[in-house]
Amino acid sequence: MRVAIAEDSALLRAGITRLLADEGIDVVASMGDTTDVLEVVRRTRPHVVILDVRMPPTYTDEGIRAAIEIQRGCADTAVLLLSQYVEPTYAEELVRNARGGTGYLLKQRVGDFDEFLSALQRVRRGETVLDSDIFKQFVGSPREKRATDLLTPRERQVLELMATGLTNVGILNRLGISERAVEKHVTSILGKLQIPNSGENHRRVLAVLDYLRGMDRLQEGTE
Repeated sequence: MRVAIAEDSALLRAGITRLLADEGIDVVASMGDTTDVLEVVRRTRPHVVILDVRMPPTYTDEGIRAAIEIQRGCADTAVLLLSQYVEPTYAEELVRNARGGTGYLLKQRVGDFDEFLSALQRVRRGETVLDSDIFKQFVGSPREKRATDLLTPRERQVLELMATGLTNVGILNRLGISERAVEKHVTSILGKLQIPNSGENHRRVLAVLDYLRGMDRLQEGTE
């Protein structure tokens, strides 16, 4: 795997580079800002670009803008965003504009290198990976909490894994249940929350985000 890194912290860039090198992953570019990121990506052709969400000069959404630009200009390159804080709006914008493998993780996940490496591998395969804490942020408001109260504890587990981009196979591997059980839970969740069914991983994540961002269909139907 070839990886490029855009992160303004030199220490974190060096740390990630060392961790990846120990796994035989080639870091083909290392940048402190996103000024020339698209040009660098076109020249080095990495499989995945790791970007900080907040980069110079404004430290707002430079990483998000760069990720969208990369996916529009280099369709074969996946992007994995790292953020210091849970920022659901940025995560949703990234997923909505995704044209390939896409991930959004908290920086603390780098410390759990197995999880971080798994996210890299998944976005390289074209999957969507969202940090589980983003899901928890989405369901924190009273309205969303009331809606998810319709689900059983196991269904809430499955919904969280759906929101992080796992396929049915990924969910069964994570929970240790049968494929038939996963399919049953997913069907029940989609029905209870009135989420359109889709076998495509990216669209299923979008459906979950649509619901959790404030679609009122369920509440309107029960009033």
